[in-house]
Amino acid sequence: MRKEKPDVPAADGTADAYLAVPDGGPHPGVLLFPDAFGLRPRIEEMADRIAEAGYAVLAPNLLYRGGRTPLVDFAALADPERRGEVFGKLLPLIEALDTDAITRDAEKYLDWFAAQDGVAPGPVVITGYCMGGTNALRVIEAFPDRVKAIASFHGGRLATDQPDSPHLRVGSIAGEVYFGHADQDPSATAEQIKTLEQALDEAGVTYRSEVYEGASHGYTMTDTAAYHEEGEKRHWENLFGLLERVR
Repeated sequence: MRKEKPDVPAADGTADAYLAVPDGGPHPGVLLFPDAFGLRPRIEEMADRIAEAGYAVLAPNLLYRGGRTPLVDFAALADPERRGEVFGKLLPLIEALDTDAITRDAEKYLDWFAAQDGVAPGPVVITGYCMGGTNALRVIEAFPDRVKAIASFHGGRLATDQPDSPHLRVGSIAGEVYFGHADQDPSATAEQIKTLEQALDEAGVTYRSEVYEGASHGYTMTDTAAYHEEGEKRHWENLFGLLERVR
């Protein structure tokens, strides 16, 4: 398997990234949108696991406008008392990443990824975590012909009262979407999840939306204090199920 750390063109500069492509091919493409803590060994491990199943995987640094990774001290992620402090440093970058910036970046990522050796032509799947899950929803809405499915795990603010809330644009989705919500997540309350599901139902979108009992926001990330073993296991089962359905 080919593993690289390329610099990828983005809308307002260059994003450092991680690329994993199995030998042979071409292989179906998967974009992995990391959580707010960005590229690190855990994200590379996740990309490798997907690639080992026969997919080409690109994980870009979504917060490249703030600099190359690491943007924070990764050692602090496993400490519950320091996690909030680390997230606070990243919050201005996250809040500045609006729908326009997200979609302009994604177009660049898609173009670059499609031109790489070993990547099959055609639409990709996006799996996203935390803010990456929210970004994934915005991207499939913006590029329904280039993204055939997304999986969003512990994504937040998927349905808000803001005029650019992601749930307001689900009518453009042509592919399949999956949501694995944490049941202890203030950024994805039961009311917000219900609002999202109502919008998906009204738009006739093919989707599954599930709440992972006992899991908190960030449950897939083994290197953080939010890690939830059963939730992470369930996430892999659902992600690979989706990938196989749309392959």
